[in-house]
Amino acid sequence: MKYHIWTEGCQMNVADSQRVGSALEHMGYQMTERAAEADVIILNTCVVRQSAEDKAYGRLSSLQPLKKRNPHLVINLMGCLVGVRSTERLQKRFPYVDVFSPPSDPRPLVAFLNQRDGREESLAEVEGRFALQDEELTLPVHERGQLVSAYIPVVYGCSHACTYCIIPYRRGVEKSRPPEEIIGEARALTAQGVREITLLGQIVDRYGKDEPAYPTLAGMLTRLSALDGLERIRFLTSHPNWMNDALLDAVASLPKVMPHIEVPCQAGDDEVLANMKRGYSVEAYRRLVENIRARIPGVSIATDIIVGFPGETEAQFQNTYDLLADLKLDVAHLARYSPREGTVSARRMADDVPDEEKWRRFRALENLQEGIAAEIHARYLGTETPVLFEEKVKKRWRGRTPTNKLVFVETDEDLRAQVRPVKINWTGPWSMIGELA
Repeated sequence: MKYHIWTEGCQMNVADSQRVGSALEHMGYQMTERAAEADVIILNTCVVRQSAEDKAYGRLSSLQPLKKRNPHLVINLMGCLVGVRSTERLQKRFPYVDVFSPPSDPRPLVAFLNQRDGREESLAEVEGRFALQDEELTLPVHERGQLVSAYIPVVYGCSHACTYCIIPYRRGVEKSRPPEEIIGEARALTAQGVREITLLGQIVDRYGKDEPAYPTLAGMLTRLSALDGLERIRFLTSHPNWMNDALLDAVASLPKVMPHIEVPCQAGDDEVLANMKRGYSVEAYRRLVENIRARIPGVSIATDIIVGFPGETEAQFQNTYDLLADLKLDVAHLARYSPREGTVSARRMADDVPDEEKWRRFRALENLQEGIAAEIHARYLGTETPVLFEEKVKKRWRGRTPTNKLVFVETDEDLRAQVRPVKINWTGPWSMIGELA
């Protein structure tokens, strides 16, 4: 028996797909990269942008011929396209799909396969399989001993509800995972060769806010730092309103926590930020960046920017451009606004910035950030920096610095999962090349 997983979207979906693969391999399935060979196909979907949703529909439609040829094929639609509400509309549109699974929930598929195959497994047993308190999470065979960096969700859902964001509608309200589960999963992953974990949450800084008995994110970083075999810890994504000094000081003081912060700004104009319902001003974001840099020497900072939000004028876009040019952040993840059905912006705001203008603004920021990144990377030239190596790509080993810079080294040594000092001898805007020091 074989399974095939197609994953689109964020790091949370990557982690979810690993858990599905683990569950299926416990049931005797083997992974295949060819959908045509599979007995079970899982589509783990994203709808954060229209392009991602269109890709999911296209992929789903392409499976219909496989289902006609093999009626016993099980197709599982999972993720944000399904969401946490009724699936009636999707069932009518795609009657050949057997199982609809909410984000981060492998249980419907496991229950379907158990019922189909006559396995005697209670709901409690299915629940227990995903509790992870027994630390029995096993990576899929093709990743075991190969995966160096892994993701661990710590907060599911989101309750902030920015006007443009579909996530609260598709992933539900914010819910923190018990700390014992997180630590158990981290311990299980390190036992299987993982050396770096990244804690995930739509607003990861809010970990524990919904459960007073849980530690804060800073507390979780401290507890995870005590694990043997774990070399590096990261977390994303932060929100300007919830990043506090205690968290920054934890990053600065814990050697295993990497000095890299992902904290989206989304726009550099106060009116646009208010329309987005972000809850802070441009000046507050500036002060936050200044505070991060003051408390964490040598830190790298990444941001997200949306161009072409409803009503964004040329002057307002220029404010965003000027903010990015002034702050000189290490990374800027750029996106063109696309309305998501059900969000406040889609219901109440006209998508009035032409697509051509969105592209112009996108490319203007892209060109600006390319120059900024090249300038930052050039400072590494001739220096030595520790790199955790993840995999070999063609003839070069690929790894990352503590500040999340991509580094390539050409060598015949097996560098997987090693942290080695590297002397940087070439830099570009997106990566660097070096040699083992």
